[in-house]
Amino acid sequence: MPLDFSRPFYALAPLAGFTDLPFRSVVKQFGVDLTVSEMISSNALAYGSQKTEKMLEKSPEEIPYSVQIAGSDPEIIKRAVDVINAREGVDVIDLNAGCPVPKVVNNLQGSALLGDLEKLGRTIETIKHYSDKPYTSVKIRLGVQEKNHEAIARVCQEAGADFIAVHGRTRAGKYKAPVDYDAIAEVKRAVTIPVLANGDIDSPAKARWVLEHTGCDGLMIGRAAVGNPWIFQQIEAEQGTVGSALIREVVLEHFDQMIRHYGDYGVILFRKHLHTYSKAGYPGAGAFRHAVNTIESPGSMREEVERFFSQALLNTEPGEPEKIVCSCDDDG
Repeated sequence: MPLDFSRPFYALAPLAGFTDLPFRSVVKQFGVDLTVSEMISSNALAYGSQKTEKMLEKSPEEIPYSVQIAGSDPEIIKRAVDVINAREGVDVIDLNAGCPVPKVVNNLQGSALLGDLEKLGRTIETIKHYSDKPYTSVKIRLGVQEKNHEAIARVCQEAGADFIAVHGRTRAGKYKAPVDYDAIAEVKRAVTIPVLANGDIDSPAKARWVLEHTGCDGLMIGRAAVGNPWIFQQIEAEQGTVGSALIREVVLEHFDQMIRHYGDYGVILFRKHLHTYSKAGYPGAGAFRHAVNTIESPGSMREEVERFFSQALLNTEPGEPEKIVCSCDDDG
């Protein structure tokens, strides 16, 4: 499916432990253009990990769809790409060149590539050469310790990347340093391929400002969508309110999809989502969170969720989503 960058293009960022198939399916209903798998180890794909291959699964609604891989060894990258090539319905292979987590960086993956631009270029070229998918993209940060964003972006373009997403922090900045939107704007001016801005975009007003300030072709949003999967619809409509009936409907649908995808274990996995959906300001939110942390039965959990959101939303508008601290870089 051709990607249309002639208007603001919106992508859901990979977010370890959150942006699985059920969550992506829910977000897709609210107008996001591109969904991306969680970051997947090229080593695990190359060596046939069944758990990892399950992470490649997508819903029928995920059109277009991107798979993000981490790695740098050319032979391993080739074998991982071969696995992805065998999958129908994948439109983009994305290289993670931004994750700052030590276990990723120490394997010369993620943001470690930002310190070796020759290796970064070779890795992109390997994906581009062996992939039979329409697009190759790269998720980058601004540098390792110091900013080197324009050179990084040019390497991505020269190596064959069709578009890039730029998280506006260095690896050293992790998640708490201020996002440098000026630097993202400099990246946009340095290359001719489409550029998506990423980092702390959490409201329609912020989204509009970032697009105008950076001149980027679109936005990639991760953390702000957790507990708030309708954010892309809010950005498109330039309004920030969501009706309580919709919130209840979405939470229940998300839960049902988790059970279909994971079985009973989906109850436990869904707890973290309930912590974000039950935002500050809801009556009884603390007691609700305590209760769901002990429930293991799908039926009991659904009853508790339906009860809470039916009562809590009657007279209370939701507060701001909680801040999500993720275990890997590709958030927003």
